[in-house]
Amino acid sequence: MKEVKKNSLRAWLLAMRPKTLTGALVPVILGTALASSDGQLDIAAACLCAVFACVMQIAANFINDLFDFLKGSDRADRLGPKRTCAEGWISPIAMKRGILLTVILGVCTGMALLIYTAPALPLGGWELIIIGIACVAGAFLYTLRLAYMGWGDLLVLLFFGLVPVGATYYVQAHALTANSLVLGLASGLAVDTLLVVNNYRDREQDAISGKRTLIVRFGEPFGRYLYLLMGLLAGLLPLWLVVEGKLHFNEYLWTMGIYLALHMLTWKELANIRQGKELNAVLGETSRNMLIFALLLAIVLY
Repeated sequence: MKEVKKNSLRAWLLAMRPKTLTGALVPVILGTALASSDGQLDIAAACLCAVFACVMQIAANFINDLFDFLKGSDRADRLGPKRTCAEGWISPIAMKRGILLTVILGVCTGMALLIYTAPALPLGGWELIIIGIACVAGAFLYTLRLAYMGWGDLLVLLFFGLVPVGATYYVQAHALTANSLVLGLASGLAVDTLLVVNNYRDREQDAISGKRTLIVRFGEPFGRYLYLLMGLLAGLLPLWLVVEGKLHFNEYLWTMGIYLALHMLTWKELANIRQGKELNAVLGETSRNMLIFALLLAIVLY
């Protein structure tokens, strides 16, 4: 890799890990598509939701980077993308300031959303404050504690699924529906395949460092089939929208048919590779798959 100057713009771009922003955008795309299908599309609110989601994802990446460095972990250096603090590209004090700045930016975005939508919301916007606090707390707790206890997958289902899809729909339609909850669960499952690949790749080092992910607890075959199952469930859940009359069955077939075919191909690649940094290619394909999942559903829902 070309030499990276300390605290340079390039160093910060590496720390942001732009490829991970797919996971932040998927639930916003789905929540907005559902709002559009119900005739409640609000472009300004949708854009604010997208900015908030991306900023909080970047904040979480910074937090993860810093505390991996402080804990002396070399897991990411050996098996995945290198941490910018560990490489000396960003100083710990600068990363702390970056975390503070992104959290403040996220709060400001949330306040803009609150000002914009509060008069129309049932509780005057207080519900959004609670959601915002939970998102900030989740970004810190995941890295500091919960990821080491095997709670990471549950947090993804909540904060990349039920919460952001429901909130994105809520600020536009001013209500929650069963459709938004089901689509939120599907989003969480699709995005969680990315975490499963990450934990599958890192399982040996996680076991050494005491990080008790589900795959560390239950073993490699469990992780392999967990990845397969989560993608399959994500592809099956949109059948609910067919039952509810939001999708035609043929629309479901071609959209989820494409997603599930890609998911199966990626799973076969994971099953063949099994371990090592070669699994980084599976991470990239998984990120692509979940974005395709969201875009295809958005196309037919709009």
